[in-house]
Amino acid sequence: MARTLSQKQKKWIVGVGLLLFLILSALVCWYAGRPLIQFAKEPERFRAWVDSQGIWGPLLFLGMIVLQIVVAIIPGEPLEIAAGYAFGAVEGTLLCLLGAFAGRLAVFLLVRRFGTKAVELFFPKEKFQSLRFLQNERRLTFWVFFLFFLPGTPKDLLCYIVGLTKLPLASWLIISATAPLPSIITSTVGGDALGMGDYAFAAAVFIITMAVSGMGLLVYRAVCRARERRES
Repeated sequence: MARTLSQKQKKWIVGVGLLLFLILSALVCWYAGRPLIQFAKEPERFRAWVDSQGIWGPLLFLGMIVLQIVVAIIPGEPLEIAAGYAFGAVEGTLLCLLGAFAGRLAVFLLVRRFGTKAVELFFPKEKFQSLRFLQNERRLTFWVFFLFFLPGTPKDLLCYIVGLTKLPLASWLIISATAPLPSIITSTVGGDALGMGDYAFAAAVFIITMAVSGMGLLVYRAVCRARERRES
């Protein structure tokens, strides 16, 4: 008969697993994250690299997006703009959406397995405590969809927080596949315009996006404050 692990042994195994994950994430950020961001900030160079990879180009880019979501501290906007520049608006949007979907599923399952400790690897407690109203929210699915649909919200943080809620996996899969679409499209369309040399249109897209994101961030903060007052 297999030996049953004690609670102390289970905690020790979880702790070691999280420590190894933290070390791996730090190494990934240092050796892959920084060059990745710099690479994506140079769209012409990025497109040349994609073209040189042939069929592997889209697959490698998907891996970049998954990495960006899981590591969380790597910003996603440069990659989305680079996707539009290198692949065009339609293919770039599909690649970003598919990569983000896979990355968010991985984060959801990671947090469901390790709980708060997994979130604390990337974010201080005060960050996710400001969203604790999601833990007891009756309209949880609505609020998660709303926060991911709203431009300007900290989606990388929210991605980890959702794993701490009671949101069903099926609901999370639907939200991950649909709610972030508007913010991805604006970035890839802007990147595509840059690639086509339509700089006026690209500038207009980015200016409008920044304005909408700024308003979205204000709405997000107002919602968080209002829900926190209601919960307290």
